[in-house]
Amino acid sequence: MTSLKRASGLLLVLALVLGLQAVAYAQTGAASITGLVTDQSGAATPGVTITATNQATNVPYTAVSNEAGNYTIPSVPVGKYIVKSSLTGFKTAATKAIALEAKQIARLDFKMEVGALEDTVEVTAQAPVLQTESATVAEKFGRQGRFKTPKVESTGTGGGIKLFCNGVGVQHPDVANASRRMNAGEFETCGKNGVTDILEVKIGFDGLTIAESKRGASFPLSRKQVYLALAKQIPDPSNPTALINNPYKTWKDVDAALPAIKIEVLGPPPTSGTRDSFHELYMEAGCRTYPWINTLRGMDEKRFKRICHTLREDGAFIEAGENDNLIVQKIEANPNALGIFGFSFLDENLDQLRGLKIDGVEPTFETIESGQFPAARPLFIYVKKAHIGVIPGLAEFVDEYVSDKALGEEGYLAERGLVTLPKAELAKVRADVKGKKALKL
Repeated sequence: MTSLKRASGLLLVLALVLGLQAVAYAQTGAASITGLVTDQSGAATPGVTITATNQATNVPYTAVSNEAGNYTIPSVPVGKYIVKSSLTGFKTAATKAIALEAKQIARLDFKMEVGALEDTVEVTAQAPVLQTESATVAEKFGRQGRFKTPKVESTGTGGGIKLFCNGVGVQHPDVANASRRMNAGEFETCGKNGVTDILEVKIGFDGLTIAESKRGASFPLSRKQVYLALAKQIPDPSNPTALINNPYKTWKDVDAALPAIKIEVLGPPPTSGTRDSFHELYMEAGCRTYPWINTLRGMDEKRFKRICHTLREDGAFIEAGENDNLIVQKIEANPNALGIFGFSFLDENLDQLRGLKIDGVEPTFETIESGQFPAARPLFIYVKKAHIGVIPGLAEFVDEYVSDKALGEEGYLAERGLVTLPKAELAKVRADVKGKKALKL
């Protein structure tokens, strides 16, 4: 984790929308990095040095932005890179390690902030489900002019909560986002590190969907079918109390009513909260349809999770990172493939994607809010109570998050795809925030 120097302002472990995309690159075996550099007003910024450093060889590859603010670093060998932008009079912006593949063009845009070169703003190109909501609230809050715009990072739920729980003080994040509730182990870790008073703010709902290209076959799935298609080991059809390595190659192998299409599902990595939710909402739900496995939950939880959470490694399930836009590109290239997305992302891309019915229920705002859609999940932010009143603007930022203009039925987050809380539940959340009610697990 690159360190962030800051005297004040908010540091959030949330998602920055950067537009990291991948398309074909003409030169065999090489990759390229390209993008646009602008200042805080959005004006093109020439003369900015962009340096991509290979993390294995420490070899730098550089380019300088032109009068239009564009830059391109061509012929970059495959590998992991940290990319930085620097110009005297501006803060240095730096990414985390980005993996470049052969024939890939990675687009990475930089927005330069006035400041000293040694003030580093960490920039990442992941896309967790809260990216739109969090970035939107931060932007709206910053425009009010009373406090600095919150700094936004992306780490995924598990990684974000881990950073959040590392300690109290300005060197640690004030707020963490999560696409699932903080678990008991994470809460215990927080306490051991002195993070003892935590505000839990439920901000709304998202549905974890399985989607396909609009050119796809369009078939409904049950969660049991998803489990049988993607688990590394499954119950033997001839002896359901014994496990065998998953033999299924097509969806028709799983269930004769499904099409004879190769099983290929693109999903998030293990560090993602979306992956955690997929385990719980799909894999465990399908797994528990077998009574003897369901019994293991209370008898041998480790074995239960090993059976239900371990995914195939033979190409049926493909870890595609947390860049949902990249998953869409791969689905467009192969319409028979499926992708795992938060509903808010699906809703923003209905021109390209179509959500599959799960257990007979179509993913919609109404079915997610009502709980009818079986893979609906709550979304949270976590706030350190010890930082409120110490970090300028933190209390006001949380108030902005739960305000009617943000979380109301007609609020700007609803316009960006968030499924908002029912009025009574939102009123309780606001009361808990006002009273600074500490989380108890």
